[in-house]
Amino acid sequence: MDTFNTAGAHLSAHISTLAASDIGSLWDRLTGTQPDPAKWILYATAALALVAVVPHPLWRLSRNAITIAHEGGHGLIALLTGRTLTGIRLHSDTSGLTLSRGKPTGIGMILTAAAGYTAPPLLGLGGAWLLAADHITLFLWLATALLLAMLVMIRNAYGVLTVVLTGAAFVLVSWLTGPDVQAAFAYTAVWFLLLGGVRPAFELQSKRRHGGAPDSDADQLARLTHVPPLMWLAMFHVVSLCALLGGGRWLLGL
Repeated sequence: MDTFNTAGAHLSAHISTLAASDIGSLWDRLTGTQPDPAKWILYATAALALVAVVPHPLWRLSRNAITIAHEGGHGLIALLTGRTLTGIRLHSDTSGLTLSRGKPTGIGMILTAAAGYTAPPLLGLGGAWLLAADHITLFLWLATALLLAMLVMIRNAYGVLTVVLTGAAFVLVSWLTGPDVQAAFAYTAVWFLLLGGVRPAFELQSKRRHGGAPDSDADQLARLTHVPPLMWLAMFHVVSLCALLGGGRWLLGL
């Protein structure tokens, strides 16, 4: 009996040691730094992201990723300000809707409404900071975690499809590719958030000039704060352009 107990104790200790070793290895991989990519990768990924943003046919497809970040921003700030997030819907026309319950006025609602257009460029800025610090793997895993958290709140089939496909791309690159491919993918994603975060505010400005988007985030914020919609639109422009300038400098090492 003592022999069995001793063997069991040794086995348990061995399993614990292996588990601790695996966790330590995983933690080191997550928090460790990766080598800087070649300079040509920095410029090539910026060009690739620009191609995904500027031509309208490609933008109609790639804008889905910006919508994910936009609606995710609404949802995250709603939760952080104590509101109850009830669901997120993403549509094939690249529009989206985030629903939350709580006080219809006040700082929580204002911050939630302001988070949409500012989320993509600010996420890009945060990603640029991580990449500039050589935390490529950490960026990829954090992005995957945010997408998984968002998936739980998606309430329509198209939304599930777009989030799953986007998350799958991050997972596959994180686990199945080498450092150069991971770096190229991460830098493309961050450049895309920075560049793609600029265009929606200009699109909203154009729609409002022609009488469209009467219930846009800027108009909702105007009703909540009694500050004109154009002021909120200007704020969206300032945030996205400053994030692009700051993030671009970090990515290029300037």
